[in-house]
Amino acid sequence: DEGMMTIVQGVGYPNPNRSHFRSMDIWHSAEPESETPVHGWLGRYFDNTCDGCDPHVGINIGDSLPLAMRGARVTPISFERPENYRYQGRDRKSYERLNGIAGINPATRPAAGSLKNSRARTARGAAQVILPDDQLQFLTRTAMDAQVSSDTILRISRQYQTSASYPRNEFGQGLRTIAAMIAGGLATRVYYISLGGFDTHANQAGRHAQLMQQFSEGVSAFWADMQSQRNADRVLMMTFSEFGRRVSQNASGGTDHGAAAPMFFFGQRVKAGIIGTHPSLTQLDQGDLRFGIDFREAYAAVLQQWLETPSKPILGRQFKELGIFRG
Repeated sequence: DEGMMTIVQGVGYPNPNRSHFRSMDIWHSAEPESETPVHGWLGRYFDNTCDGCDPHVGINIGDSLPLAMRGARVTPISFERPENYRYQGRDRKSYERLNGIAGINPATRPAAGSLKNSRARTARGAAQVILPDDQLQFLTRTAMDAQVSSDTILRISRQYQTSASYPRNEFGQGLRTIAAMIAGGLATRVYYISLGGFDTHANQAGRHAQLMQQFSEGVSAFWADMQSQRNADRVLMMTFSEFGRRVSQNASGGTDHGAAAPMFFFGQRVKAGIIGTHPSLTQLDQGDLRFGIDFREAYAAVLQQWLETPSKPILGRQFKELGIFRG
């Protein structure tokens, strides 16, 4: 109603896979032909545009970094809650003293028992690890970055005040954390958060309604927050799932793994309305909805029109871009 949402109908890819793991790999990597992808489409975006940039370039709210954000050179940050994102190295106090120093001064390098004098136990006894000076500086700088980063994020999240009514569930509180980091001015280009539970093989009607309510309340609070921050024009939200559901109900009052599904886009610059035609409920592909839009067309639009970077080096070939954004 506010003109801030686009629904893309019937999104999928050729020869759809109904395995959670395989289909997730395909959506995360944007490489359906790769059996064992190791890098994600956002990871390749980071590698192509953000090499050597701020360590906060990508942040995942979760216990492990999703494949979508894994690159060859850039490693985004991942944590469930800001309180859990803490550097716990044994030289923590040394790094805290070094906090804020632009370079590594040999005179202020961590004392004995630090990285240089650490010992690695082997089957034959003790072997001392002596690191070259440049490697020591790199590892010390990396540990310092982790310490500074965790302190910054914890401070931002604890100090954040908002009038938005976020639900108290994990998804809502994760969105609140993201809103706090946006307000705190982190140089982050992509935030990632998940809402699970949509594998509704049984009793789908009630469970699906509960999940959509969680999603709706969290997203509504987040965008109210973005507008209050006056950051709504700087943010785009995109949703995806690894597959849709089959058309026919199963014997347990649910549906099984399917194919085509919708994607949602939210933001002040999206072209509000519906893109594509809902797949036919009668002309099916082995019981599944037939996809009409390749998901990489949506990725191409996000890369080129929002992130302002060429999509071909990231997606492997040039896909036509969906008309998600206003001209």
